[in-house]
Amino acid sequence: MIGKITIGKDFYGVLAYNEKKVDEGVGYVIDSNIEHSTPVNMTQEFNLIRELRPNLGKAVLHVSLNLPHSDFLDDKEFASFGCDYLMKMGFDNNQFIMYRHTDTEHEHIHIIANRVRYSGRITNDSNIKRRSREILNELEKKYGLTQIVGNKNAKKPLTQKEIEKTLRTGNLPIKLVLQDKIGSAISKAKDTREFIGLLEQQHVSPRFNIGETTGRVSGISFRYQDVVYKGSTLGKKISWNTITKHIDYEQTRDRSIVLSANEKERGTHPTGERDHGRSIGPKPRNNGSTEGTENTTEQPKGHLEQIEGNGVTQAAVSETEWNAFKLELLDGNNRKRSKRKKKRRGLGL
Repeated sequence: MIGKITIGKDFYGVLAYNEKKVDEGVGYVIDSNIEHSTPVNMTQEFNLIRELRPNLGKAVLHVSLNLPHSDFLDDKEFASFGCDYLMKMGFDNNQFIMYRHTDTEHEHIHIIANRVRYSGRITNDSNIKRRSREILNELEKKYGLTQIVGNKNAKKPLTQKEIEKTLRTGNLPIKLVLQDKIGSAISKAKDTREFIGLLEQQHVSPRFNIGETTGRVSGISFRYQDVVYKGSTLGKKISWNTITKHIDYEQTRDRSIVLSANEKERGTHPTGERDHGRSIGPKPRNNGSTEGTENTTEQPKGHLEQIEGNGVTQAAVSETEWNAFKLELLDGNNRKRSKRKKKRRGLGL
């Protein structure tokens, strides 16, 4: 279940929007404790209670609750879900009206509620999105629905684009799939070798970021279905520093294991292949030497990626440029160029 919350000033706008859906035959009321009437009349009824707190600027709660494609609730169940949600959010003594829309493939409802209670007190909206997510997690379990967001302390939440893609496709986001698979491996693994093995069993390929001079692992990324996420973008508990607190990792002892895992992820290990059987193999050059080749119809555009804001990576350099320490070398060169530019600016050049 995905909830989208807006705290607003005007009841009429959201009521008119939902009543338009009713007029178009793609919306209807499933529960309410106010009289269902025209947007003007319902606005007046909401405002009668709102006048108990005339200085409150934003009195309107507008929330949409969206089911993934795999789930379904009938009107009675969805109304019960919506009322449970309002109660747990502190709207247990407030005006509300609940609409169900049928104009999209995913099932969803809209709730409009008054933040001013019948008693004249105001329902608190602090940390409202965090509280909403926690309550939805509880209600998903109660109603037997798909849980698509996990522990708030362990995992990064979905971005707006990822939420919209989930609703559009009906597929669980790769971020959530990776969070579950990696979390399972962390909880079961005793050491580095077992951790890597458990990931590979789930078709997840780890890539370790290794320092050029120290050989120290400074970070980790994970590839699944040709999408790569940096560990720290999946959540604090999936960063390399946190993972090493749960598994037995020793730099010198595990160096060969880590390098072997990197070779497998790259598709260059003599006994390892990437997911879906894709691998890079040699072909003769004109001068008799060999060079790495790839199936351009199957392989992704690049394996050395650059992390973007939502954690999904894009290709940064071509396959043939890569070696074990290419990323660090590129980062070092970029830092040197940055220092030169600063010096030139200081000299007035």
